[in-house]
Amino acid sequence: KKRIDFLKNFGFANETTVVAPGINAKMNEVQSALGILQLKHIHENIRKRFKIAKTYREKLNDVPGIGMLKVNQDIDYNYPYFPVFVNEEEFGHTRDDLFSKLRENNIYGRRYFYPLISEFPAYRGLPSAKKDNLPVANRIAKEVICLPIYPELDLKLVEKIAEIIKFLSL
Repeated sequence: KKRIDFLKNFGFANETTVVAPGINAKMNEVQSALGILQLKHIHENIRKRFKIAKTYREKLNDVPGIGMLKVNQDIDYNYPYFPVFVNEEEFGHTRDDLFSKLRENNIYGRRYFYPLISEFPAYRGLPSAKKDNLPVANRIAKEVICLPIYPELDLKLVEKIAEIIKFLSL
């Protein structure tokens, strides 16, 4: 049973431990039908996510050591994630410090690209997995955290998240 649990969770035992190759699960017909029904809400949900992303940008724009992706005006975004990059030297804390501080406040960010695939036991010994070969990937894996973003996220909570980040940077 445990092996199946890992498989359906892409091989992850928890947030940072990969114990087996996982599967990229596909939807069944019922899940697909529910997904199709949700399409009528997609434009409204993207609009809500845009407002959330805009609020994060406004509130975090001047926080030293917090970087955000540049917005390309030629792209229509759907705002699935809101990644920020924590420069430890400028921010005064690591990404993991921020992750923990958010958790203390029942806010669940997500560390993306962490751990890197090159750190998994199956790949760790390969010459291509050496840290010297992956300097950008290793840096980003240590810096990125995706802040909560979903259509029903209250903008007051977005402002609270930004305040926690600002306070930590002081």
